[in-house]
Amino acid sequence: MKALILVGGFGTRLRPLTLSVPKPLVDFANKPMILHQIEALKAIGVTEVVLAINYQPEVMLNFLKEFEKKLDIKITCSQETEPLGTAGPLALARDKLIDGSGEPFFVLNSDVISEYPLKEMIDFHKGHGGEASIMVTKVDEPSKYGVVVMEETTGKVEKFVEKPKIFVGNKINAGIYLLKPSVLDRIELRPTSIEKEVFPKIAAENKLYAMVLPGFWMDVGQPKDYITGLRLYLDSLRKKSSAELAAGSHIMGNVLVDESAVIEDGCLIGPDVAIGPGCIIESGVRLSRCTIMRGVRIKKHACISSSIIGWHSTVGRWARLENMTILGEDVHLGDEVYSNGGVVLPHKEIKSSILKPEIVM
Repeated sequence: MKALILVGGFGTRLRPLTLSVPKPLVDFANKPMILHQIEALKAIGVTEVVLAINYQPEVMLNFLKEFEKKLDIKITCSQETEPLGTAGPLALARDKLIDGSGEPFFVLNSDVISEYPLKEMIDFHKGHGGEASIMVTKVDEPSKYGVVVMEETTGKVEKFVEKPKIFVGNKINAGIYLLKPSVLDRIELRPTSIEKEVFPKIAAENKLYAMVLPGFWMDVGQPKDYITGLRLYLDSLRKKSSAELAAGSHIMGNVLVDESAVIEDGCLIGPDVAIGPGCIIESGVRLSRCTIMRGVRIKKHACISSSIIGWHSTVGRWARLENMTILGEDVHLGDEVYSNGGVVLPHKEIKSSILKPEIVM
């Protein structure tokens, strides 16, 4: 089987992290976002992953070469010269996706983190005999999304309603699809939307089915959702593979710590924290609801909550970071500095406090 991951975009919502690497390579729970998807695809027998990309393909491919070997899966790029939306990239990658076997192929949005029930999706797809399957997830506020209206028993999709003013359902497109090769005949090579142009036509012919995603789902393409996504991911990890989580008297709730990280005495870590490789957390540090990326040093008695600390940064003694503070790569925050939602671009030194949410250039 093959799969296409829609990488697209410039990752503007996750800046300043995406000023250092393309968004799919930004760490999430101690590994690049896109690796969560590639590993899940490999696990159910996908042999080739095509990345639909229009930004820094060489950075992406060079980075993924080691994983290609490690996972024994072929990873190739299909590069857009202009942004083609969510359907155009499928037409562009047509020759890479069709191999004459007639097998369906997966399409995934690269921002989506979930438990990836791909095996169940294959069974569902075979069971209904339609042309395309989409994964949907239940949300509390459907008015913010495009809602999928479907038959509860069969999963057959009746229609799509964009940001409904009145309640029509609570299931939204989760950005994971399984498509027969014939779907490619419906797509022209131009900027076009799979959600707004392609799927409604397939639904009108009664050939589109939706499967409700079991477990959690989050689009982690912006900081607030990234932090929420980490909580959901660690909660899922606790249920499925709790041995991977850290334990000890200094740990509260779900915490993921790379084995090469050093945590000194007197710290209180958690809940919902990921600490990456080579990090040094000095004594008396307090961390909650945050990601500390590779090579970061947090000095004594610093306190960090609801924040993301980019690679190789330093946080000074008694510093306090909260309210969605995001430090880009190689940022050095001085002792006793306070940040209330500061977003700091890479390679900067910060000596004075950031009292209200702002971008520090």
